[in-house]
Amino acid sequence: MPRQALRLEWLTIAWNAGEVGITVGLGLLAGSLALVAFGLDSMVEIFASLVVVWHLRGDRASRSRMVLGLRLVAGAFLALAVVLAAGGTVRLAGGAVPDESPVGVAYLALTVVVMMWLARAKAGAGQVLGAGPLASESRMTYLDSLLAAAILAALIVNAALGWWWADSLAVLAVAVIAVVEGRQNLERARKLEALAARPATPS
Repeated sequence: MPRQALRLEWLTIAWNAGEVGITVGLGLLAGSLALVAFGLDSMVEIFASLVVVWHLRGDRASRSRMVLGLRLVAGAFLALAVVLAAGGTVRLAGGAVPDESPVGVAYLALTVVVMMWLARAKAGAGQVLGAGPLASESRMTYLDSLLAAAILAALIVNAALGWWWADSLAVLAVAVIAVVEGRQNLERARKLEALAARPATPS
């Protein structure tokens, strides 16, 4: 199971590395902040996946290692939220209208399927292994699939109805979810740390 979990993480890293180049390039061509933001999200998820690889390759039973892993993943969520919130707000205030991106729509549709499968597979592996960082990072992969779906919907709505603001609103909505996930990971880390600090009960 640890080897399977590592393979899932390396697959996630490889897919996200491709996402960075493809979606940022398509976003710059179409003037779509949502596509560019999706590429930035992929960079953050690569970092989170590397944290999980580090955790899986060490002593998974170590509470201090798990606490650090959860905090690093939480930091990745919060960094993503800041980037998305700042970009979405600036774009919405400026009233920038993105162009249509048929290739972006097709790629995002594929990404929704791939990320959803990876998220479920990693969540199952995380539960079996008792690996908190892996289980938490699987939610980031799930968030990635939600972001892809939201941006996909925004691009379709913009092309069909001319609702230019849907692009930015999709980004801001996912930023809120990222904040919630980041705070939950920090809370899990605090609880684990408090549990480790409790004095051992005499037998």
